[in-house]
Amino acid sequence: MKPGYTGLRHLMNSTRYSFKGVKAAYRYEAAFRQEVVLCVILIPLAWWVATSPVEWTLLVGSCLMVLIVELLNTAVESVVDRIGPEHHKLSGRAKDIGSAAVMLALVLAGMTWGLLAWSRFVG
Repeated sequence: MKPGYTGLRHLMNSTRYSFKGVKAAYRYEAAFRQEVVLCVILIPLAWWVATSPVEWTLLVGSCLMVLIVELLNTAVESVVDRIGPEHHKLSGRAKDIGSAAVMLALVLAGMTWGLLAWSRFVG
């Protein structure tokens, strides 16, 4: 960190870089765009499905978790691609593990939404 870049200035720079990262993910990653669209639909729907603040937090949190894991997966893939285009088993493993993390986040979100919607409308 540069001298003098602490406190508010550091926070402002960090926030700017964070938004830059979200913008890059949205621009270059189709999966991230699809998950954003899903969250734009589901997050307002959470007000209707949830019967308590805790349920609302679980529903919204599961959506945000998918986005977070997708961002981390995209970062791993970008670093691996930056290293070189040749195939390497560790590069493939890193990408596969990142993809598995996204899949598990999607399963968690699906379970959360499914169980809470079931309890709200069926149970």
